[in-house]
Amino acid sequence: MSIRLRLTLWYGALFSFILPLVTVLSYAIHARGQYADLDRMLVISADHAMVEATDSSPHLVQGKNGLLIALRLYSPDGVLRESTLGTEALPVIDPRIVLQTPSGPVSDVITQLLPPLLSPAPVTADPHSAFGLLTTPEQRWRVYVLPFQRVGTLAGYIEALTPLGRVDASIGTFRLMLPLLGLASMLAALIGCWAITSKALRPIASMIQTAQAIASSRDPSRRIEVPAHRDEMGRLATTFNEMLGSLEAASRAQQRFVADASHELRAPLTAIGGNLELLNRHQHMPEAERQEVLAEVTRETERLTRLVADLLALARADAGMPLKQHRVDLDVIVLDAFRSAHQLAHDQTLIIDPFEPLEVNGDEDRLKQLLLILLDNALKYTPGGGQVRLGLHRCDASVELLVHDTGIGIAPEHLPHIFERFYRADPARSRDPAGTGLGLSIAQWITAQHGGAITIESQPGKGTRVRVRLPLSNSIPQSPLSLSSAKPQQARIQ
Repeated sequence: MSIRLRLTLWYGALFSFILPLVTVLSYAIHARGQYADLDRMLVISADHAMVEATDSSPHLVQGKNGLLIALRLYSPDGVLRESTLGTEALPVIDPRIVLQTPSGPVSDVITQLLPPLLSPAPVTADPHSAFGLLTTPEQRWRVYVLPFQRVGTLAGYIEALTPLGRVDASIGTFRLMLPLLGLASMLAALIGCWAITSKALRPIASMIQTAQAIASSRDPSRRIEVPAHRDEMGRLATTFNEMLGSLEAASRAQQRFVADASHELRAPLTAIGGNLELLNRHQHMPEAERQEVLAEVTRETERLTRLVADLLALARADAGMPLKQHRVDLDVIVLDAFRSAHQLAHDQTLIIDPFEPLEVNGDEDRLKQLLLILLDNALKYTPGGGQVRLGLHRCDASVELLVHDTGIGIAPEHLPHIFERFYRADPARSRDPAGTGLGLSIAQWITAQHGGAITIESQPGKGTRVRVRLPLSNSIPQSPLSLSSAKPQQARIQ
């Protein structure tokens, strides 16, 4: 069952529950109000009926007041004396019987269901008076009996009557019309709900069609038309388009990554295969040439091993695999990476300054890998006689690692792309043909896994400065190093 049909049925069911309740209450309020108004007119007419006494006998002087109210005057013993408005055809009832057995408000089964809070204001009448009903073949009559006194004794009864025929007919017509109006309203509500839900769900239908088209064509460049109204549907369409944009970017990045990885893997594999084929064809080549070929195979194998390891690290990054972190002495890791960098240097000067004993929460091996990547890049692109400075110090609530070299620098147009995978500027390719272009991508991932940030500033011909900021551990540890080891260190490697 579609959402449109379900919404229509839900709204219809809710309306079908509310409509009868509103209909019954409307009918009850209207009917009881009509009859209560008649009761008030009877009370007012009886109260304003003027009775004069002549020859010690009271009689009616005036009682119509322009209303369709009949008045009858009875003696204390219940004998009819006078009447108005031609009530001779009405049967005479003893007013004392009405006073003894009064009737309540004029109502039917439906009006009896009306809650007291929704009832009209009660009719205020004399406490000694009473209402009754008189039924004739033509119609019903509402009767109100009011006793009156002369000189402290009962002088008679005034009876006010009004016909209920018109009101009964009106209420009956109203009672018949309400169900018809209710059915018509329910039908109109169902049609309206269907139309409204159809219009409201039209963007969803468009999204479904677009999603199906994208799934069949595998083209994430398509977008959904965003509705003019910025409601939930508009936000959903915008979010869907943003998701498509992310998928498109991820798809392009994956395609580019696969193409670059294939290219980078092809080079060492081709070199290894060519050298092995050469050894196979020339089994009796001179020993010096054989050793040279084997050395080339070894170098390409090591390059291939590094590339696979880097790809594995990035695959773990893409899979969102977290690092196992604990409190580590970052100063010890920095010194260890500094010593390892000596083996990579070729006539460059390595300096540690500034240097502070600090702790962070992290993965010891990954942090060392981060430092070696930065130091290796700095040494590769710094000519002999240049300087590479490694620093560690506290900066507010964080730790800052600094790698500053005096190398060839990076052109401004290349800076926005240096963290992209397999990206290497042209000078970098010429100075390091065996590089993979994955080092800075891995460095950025390691930094992000430790909740830090990495930034690079560079000017061509003036060197490069790399800053890595990591959150400081909750407590500042006592350094396990001696004071002499915490001083700036310098080494010049020939």
